[in-house]
Amino acid sequence: MNKTFDRSLSLVLVAVCSTFIFESTKMLKGSFGSTIGPGLLPMIMAIVLAILSFMNFYQTFRVKDSNEKKEKLQYKRFWILVGASVLYCLLLESLGYLISTFLFLLIAFQVMEKGKILYSFIFSAVISFLIYFVYVDVMKGTLPGFPEWLGI
Repeated sequence: MNKTFDRSLSLVLVAVCSTFIFESTKMLKGSFGSTIGPGLLPMIMAIVLAILSFMNFYQTFRVKDSNEKKEKLQYKRFWILVGASVLYCLLLESLGYLISTFLFLLIAFQVMEKGKILYSFIFSAVISFLIYFVYVDVMKGTLPGFPEWLGI
């Protein structure tokens, strides 16, 4: 744990979240026949991330100084996740929300903890379907469904 890095990153994330919250208020009107606007989900996610960032910032003051060991930065994992995020953005429309989100989460879970492919597969599927169900069926929002070439 690097306290300086954690504190700095927490403050940067709070600033980014504030921007997301402010900008998402401009998109709150419903569109495409949706009951909720396209800015609701980004606003909720930004609020959650801001709260978690504040908690992380607070934790850095609570942890006692111990012999901080230099941790080896894991650039390979970072770049795999960046690549997966870019691919997710590019494939979201063509593959649809469920498939692209499932694949992104599967890759992310495997990058974070190799092995346990069955758990990664199950969690990726459950999370993808749960978010889709809540956002589309419960909140009456719109997300890209399955691709047309699947015929579903």
